[in-house]
Amino acid sequence: MVRERPRSLLPLVIVGIAVGYALLLLIAPLVAIVQNALADGLQPVIDTLTEPNVVHALEITFAMTVGAVIINTVFGLITAWVLVRQRFLGKTILNTLVDIPFVFSPVIAGYALIVLFGRNGWLAPSLIPIVFALPGILLAKTFVSLPFVTREVGPVLETLEPEPEQAAYVIGASQWKTFRAIIFPEIWPGLLYGIVLTLARALGEFGAVAVVSGGIEGRTETATMFVFRALSDRNDAAAYSVSLLLGLIAVFVLVALRLVRRGMKSSHRKG
Repeated sequence: MVRERPRSLLPLVIVGIAVGYALLLLIAPLVAIVQNALADGLQPVIDTLTEPNVVHALEITFAMTVGAVIINTVFGLITAWVLVRQRFLGKTILNTLVDIPFVFSPVIAGYALIVLFGRNGWLAPSLIPIVFALPGILLAKTFVSLPFVTREVGPVLETLEPEPEQAAYVIGASQWKTFRAIIFPEIWPGLLYGIVLTLARALGEFGAVAVVSGGIEGRTETATMFVFRALSDRNDAAAYSVSLLLGLIAVFVLVALRLVRRGMKSSHRKG
């Protein structure tokens, strides 16, 4: 007769710690936001989200976020290609610079943009204002979300075998056609994953945007800055309402990330 060894309590304790950690720091804040936003029903939320200042803040947020995603998708893909496929002097430096937004404080990034593009800055524009204007918001969102596309596409490019590309060139295919027909289908899951991460990071940015834009109500105030101002003004209902909307968008982004990751795994198995 085989005697069963008693199961250790350590795995259960570790699972309990992980679940408790997630509930305390992730689930509890979301539940609190939903509960407080809907404390007086759905109508106050609708009234808040239809206010002109809130609508304007949301329009700025989404427009600048989409702009940052487009910029970082194009240049992130180019940067990934250069880092993986090209050899040049300073490649290591460029590879390091891509990761600066990961370690750079957003507040410092916003201040750096003021130093560069402010009225007396090193690169002060003469025609279109950047600081305390929409271009500054776009630059801030672009900076903080810069690495994601490059870092998601780069490792995928490194794993591609050169034979299919070489065969395409042998039969006379152009570089663009080869990229479109052979390379892009292989990297698109990583590219899409990087785009979703870029969207999430740019959408929720506060520190750099607050510094470089000034948070001018009705002009350069984004959704996250509206929440901060509403809390400062003791307007809890408005703050919770906009937070609820941003939270729902975050959940949608999370679901999108899961779907993209699942698609990447399925594509990898088929390959």
